[in-house]
Amino acid sequence: MTLDDRNRRNDEIRRGQNFIGDVHKKMSRIAQEFAAGELNRAQFLRLYDRYQRQILLVAQMIAESDPAGWRDAIADGEDTLEIRRRFESMPVGLSVYSNHSGMPLETVGDFVVEAELVTPMLEVYASATTEIFNAAVRSIELDSGAWLCFVRGQHTSLLALFSVEPASFQVGLIERLHADFEVANHKALAEGETDASQLTHSFYSLVEQTQFGEVPPRED
Repeated sequence: MTLDDRNRRNDEIRRGQNFIGDVHKKMSRIAQEFAAGELNRAQFLRLYDRYQRQILLVAQMIAESDPAGWRDAIADGEDTLEIRRRFESMPVGLSVYSNHSGMPLETVGDFVVEAELVTPMLEVYASATTEIFNAAVRSIELDSGAWLCFVRGQHTSLLALFSVEPASFQVGLIERLHADFEVANHKALAEGETDASQLTHSFYSLVEQTQFGEVPPRED
């Protein structure tokens, strides 16, 4: 091996090691994003697995006789933004139920959950203590793979259907939207008003635009 070859090899090893260091930083960053509720579980696991595979592959290439091939080895055709979007949870539909009558006041979007499934869920949710759920919002996975979130207020309960498990910040947004709905309509709801046309809604754009919960682009 000539001196130039040796220098090129050492340069590639150094670049590969720097790449591994950068990927470790990305892994730490998405762990922090998941802890902060900015990523759902599917996004985190898929991204973390991809980064881990990249590190193992580059380390293996560096250890071999020709470390120059590590760039081609990690070209898997995916990028971070694509993975984030593919596994992103999207709001599919919402339905608001009266706590008094147990009847739906209004449904927005494609809320395809059978009424005979919703009613017992609401009854169980209403009768359970806060200590059992340990949260103001209860989320469950349906047989279809979609997730249903329950938020109970003084007068109404909001059910939000997501395509996959939502990130915790999305669940928090659902809770805030429902709280605003109850505040804005407190007088009407307290008087027993159930006509949707007479109520002010704070969550139409949530489903109609289907843009809340988008993850901002990050470098790959």
